[in-house]
Amino acid sequence: MEKYKNQIGVGGLVISKREKELVNEVLDSSFLTYGDYSKRFESMFAVDHDCKFAVFNNSGTSSLQISLHSLKERYGWKDGDEVLVPSVTFVATSNIVIHNNMVPVFVDVDPRTYNMDPEQIESKITKKTRAIIPVHLLGLPASMEPIMEIAQNYNLRIIEDSAETMFAKYKGKSVGSFGDFACFSTYVAHFIVTGVGGIVTTNNEDLAKDARSLANHGRDGIYLSAKDDEYAEGEALHHIVSSRYKFHSVGYSYRCTEMEAALGIGQLEKKDEIVRKRKEIATKYNNALKPFTDRIQIPYCPDDRTHTYMLYGLCLRDEEKTKIVNFLEDLNIETRDLMPVINQPIYKRLYGDLEKEYPTAKWINKSGFYIGCHSYMDDNEVDFIIQALTWYLSKN
Repeated sequence: MEKYKNQIGVGGLVISKREKELVNEVLDSSFLTYGDYSKRFESMFAVDHDCKFAVFNNSGTSSLQISLHSLKERYGWKDGDEVLVPSVTFVATSNIVIHNNMVPVFVDVDPRTYNMDPEQIESKITKKTRAIIPVHLLGLPASMEPIMEIAQNYNLRIIEDSAETMFAKYKGKSVGSFGDFACFSTYVAHFIVTGVGGIVTTNNEDLAKDARSLANHGRDGIYLSAKDDEYAEGEALHHIVSSRYKFHSVGYSYRCTEMEAALGIGQLEKKDEIVRKRKEIATKYNNALKPFTDRIQIPYCPDDRTHTYMLYGLCLRDEEKTKIVNFLEDLNIETRDLMPVINQPIYKRLYGDLEKEYPTAKWINKSGFYIGCHSYMDDNEVDFIIQALTWYLSKN
């Protein structure tokens, strides 16, 4: 086969006329820091995910960082306490545990969904366990009902890592609305793209205040926007003046601008079309690859949840992926490893060879990869990927 004329990436973006209009409105206002557009974006996103509060910040990783920091501070957790994370996830999920001076303890994943296996959680709980970070991987919600039950039984907190999954539901309830916190990403190649960006959601007002403060250097919540003193007068103004330079935590500078928020608003306005197109492409892939499922595992979605296909994950059943991945890459079809973490050089240096303890993760690390499934792909690109995969699986 001849290579495709341009690389078919795992993500993409086309800025619409509406999104440009919104960004230009921000530029015309000359007000770039946290303000009306950020608040509107937060409100829209919270509603879309059955949550009361959302906090816009500069990345999904930052969202995870301030979420765990907030819980650690509020509940008095100690350095060295443990947090359960999946053995298959993007490295940020476990990195932020280390950044908070806590210890990530890995839990193997379900071989069909690639999400944390609830049946393996309890064996990893110790007297030092404080929280679970289930990940909604590739657009598919984790099995939250049993995870929440375990957390309740052991008095553990929950942070949903939903960086890769928006607008999906588990048993009729939206991702992002189960845990103490949930964390989303609006980075390039995600569902809603703002360039850089992340969102924390919660239904707890105190936790929302904590997260917003930590994203703003730990500043007193009375003054988080340059407009917070705009209409204040008399004693109210004096109170703001006396408090707006007070810091209650060792926080971070994780803020975004109104321009990213404007892009986010425009993206949210077309979310239904984004999800529809992703599902349409995934259905085409599924139908084309069904004859080869004895050799390659295609995405699985249990009946009790929806899949929004941020990425299209594949896993060879009994082969290493190197040959097929190189074949696709040589044709200008971008691939990525299916979220290996425990075999990363830094984790092997920190914790040794963990793969022998996590057989499902070991299999996925060896044989799993993903391809693009995004709403900016055209029919020719999708058809070419299908042609390449079916040719390879038929001929090799």
